[in-house]
Amino acid sequence: MVLVVVMGVSGSGKTTVGSRLAAKLGWKFYDADDYHSSENKKKMASGIPLNDEDRIPWLCTLHDILRREESSRQDAVLACSALKKMYRHILVSGVSAIESNQPEKPEENTALKILFVHLDGPIELIARRLEKRRGHFMPLELLKSQFDTLEPPKAPENFITVSLEKSLPEIVMEIEKAIFSG
Repeated sequence: MVLVVVMGVSGSGKTTVGSRLAAKLGWKFYDADDYHSSENKKKMASGIPLNDEDRIPWLCTLHDILRREESSRQDAVLACSALKKMYRHILVSGVSAIESNQPEKPEENTALKILFVHLDGPIELIARRLEKRRGHFMPLELLKSQFDTLEPPKAPENFITVSLEKSLPEIVMEIEKAIFSG
């Protein structure tokens, strides 16, 4: 059973890559954007970056989805920005990641094993992609705030970094190799 989170700034191609990977492997796919509250979507559409307080309930919901898939032994791919190490920790450990002084609930005492796939590319490339995107609540003006917030994954996190300067089939193949080689 494998859980993959395709992460990166807005416009990096998380949904495209994640949905393509899930379809190719026959796995479930979730887009984290579908789980934002209407307040979060309104805030972003107005050009206001989300803060940690906005993101934490959303990340806990996403953790619960991944936990459910793990419990049912279902492979799954989640497209989620997961920009900060703390956010990735919440995806792995749920609410216990933020309430470390609270006794752990028995069902949350084991962290999820998640492979984070960081889609990485230059801001100019991603800005060009965002300029072409229509009908999304995330405006181009917030891209710089996403890069400012980004804490790229590093050891001991379980991750790979994939260059956005490759083609979509190359990106999916690289992720697939990482999944099945480790």
